[in-house]
Amino acid sequence: MRLAMAVGIALASSVAVAEGDNGEVGQAPTEQQPLFLSNGSQEQPSYTSHYSSAPYTNTTWEQVPRDASVYDSPYNVALFSGENGEDKARMWSQTKSIFWYGVGVAGFIALLPEDISNWDTSDDRLLEKWWNNVKDGPVWDRDVWYINYIGHPYFGGVYYQIARKSGYRQWDAFVYSFMMSTFYWEYGVEAFAEIPAVQDLVVTPVLGWVYGEWAFHKEREIIQGGGKVWDSEWMGSTALFLLDPVDSLGRGVNHLMGRDVVKAGTGYIGYQDVALPNGQTDTKFSVNMNFQLGEGETSPAMRRNYTRVQMMTTSDPVDYGIVGISVGGRYLDLDDEWGIENNWAPMITLGLYYTPYLSSRLQYTRVDTDSKLTGESVTYENYSFDFQYYFLSDHDLRPYINAGIGETLLEKDRDTTTFQVNGGLGLHYQLDSNWALQMDWVHFYSGKLSSNDDLFSGQLVYRFGRGERW
Repeated sequence: MRLAMAVGIALASSVAVAEGDNGEVGQAPTEQQPLFLSNGSQEQPSYTSHYSSAPYTNTTWEQVPRDASVYDSPYNVALFSGENGEDKARMWSQTKSIFWYGVGVAGFIALLPEDISNWDTSDDRLLEKWWNNVKDGPVWDRDVWYINYIGHPYFGGVYYQIARKSGYRQWDAFVYSFMMSTFYWEYGVEAFAEIPAVQDLVVTPVLGWVYGEWAFHKEREIIQGGGKVWDSEWMGSTALFLLDPVDSLGRGVNHLMGRDVVKAGTGYIGYQDVALPNGQTDTKFSVNMNFQLGEGETSPAMRRNYTRVQMMTTSDPVDYGIVGISVGGRYLDLDDEWGIENNWAPMITLGLYYTPYLSSRLQYTRVDTDSKLTGESVTYENYSFDFQYYFLSDHDLRPYINAGIGETLLEKDRDTTTFQVNGGLGLHYQLDSNWALQMDWVHFYSGKLSSNDDLFSGQLVYRFGRGERW
C-alpha cells in the first residue's frame, strides 16, 4: 500500500496563455530568462515549459515592473484593496486554510505538559475564560524560550509568506503577519488557554518578517538547485515543506483532491501538460514534491519537475532591513518605593526603524538585585514599548527623544506589576548601514506608587538585511 503526498510548486513565468474563440486553451513556451546565481553570474536556462489555463499567473511583487510613484507613500497598506494587482483571492483562500490548521496546532499545544506550554487547561466555561484572558492581558509570559523565540517567529514567517506569495510587497506581508498573529492567534485561539503575551505581539510578526523573507528566498534557491539539499532529494523536499508548510499542505490537498480545494501556490503553481507512456497527456503541477510510504514507483505524472527560478531585486524602500535588534547594559537608579538596591542590568530591544528620524521598539530589562530590607535576592523586570524621534537624521550623529509606556514588576509576580510612562533623551551614532551605537537616559514614572526611576543605558544596534537605505 502506498501513500503519496505531492506538493506542487512552480514559478509564475512570463508565459502567454490565450483562449481561442473555439474555447480551446492555447499554449506558449515560457520566455527564456537568465538565471541569476548567488555569486552574481548568469546562466542561460535550456528548458521550455508549457502552461495550460491561467488561474495561477500571479507573480511575486519583484517580478512586475513598478512605476516609482507606487513608493511615494512607502507605508501605504494595500492588503485589502489589492490596488497593485495583488492576488487577494489566493490570500483569502490561504487565510481560511490556516484557520483550520491553527485549530490542529492549538490541539497539539493543549496536549503538551502545562509546564512547557503554560496553557491553562481547566474546565472553566470556554468563552468566559477567553474573555477573562483578553481583559487581563497583555502580560510578559513565561513560556520556555524556544516557544517564544523560535516557535513564534517561525509561525510569524508562515503567516508572512501567505501574503508574500500572493504578490504583496514586504510591508503588506508584515502587516498581514501582524494581524494574523495578533487577532487570530494571541487574542483568538491562544486566548482560550492563556493571557495574551506582550513579547509575542512583537516578536512573532517582527522576527517572523526576517525569517519569512529568508524562507521565501531560500525556497526558490532550493528549487533553483534542482530541489536538493546536501545532494538529497528527500532533504530538499523536507526543507521545502518546513519552509512553508501552509502552502505545501494546500498544494498537497489540491493535488490529492484533483481540484482547487485550496487556491495555494499562486506565483509558483502552474499546470503543465505532460506526455504519459501510454501516449496520452496528463495535466499536472509543473513541480512536485512526493512524500511516499511503502513500495512502488511514482507515476510519470507525479514525478518531480523543477522550473528555474529567477532571482529578483526591487527598489522598494521598505524591506526587512528596517528590523533592528539591540543589546546593551543599563544602570538602574530606582525609587526607594521599590525597596531594592540600584544595580547594573542587561537589556535587549527589538523594533522597527521606519526612517532615519523615527523608530519604535520593545525593550526588556531584567536583573537579580538585593532587597534593602532583608538583603535577599529580588528579581527586577522592566519592559516598555517606546517611540524614538531623531534629529539631524541626515547625519551619523543624531540626538533623539524617547517616549513610551510599560510596566515594572518584582519576583515575576503579576500582583506587583506597576504601569509606568516614560520619557527621555538619547544620542544615536550610525556606524554603517547595519550597525549603530546608542546611549540614553529614560525617566519612568508610576502613578500607582508615585515612583520616579532613572535608567541610563548604552547599546549596540544591528539592522537586518541591507539595513538603513533612506
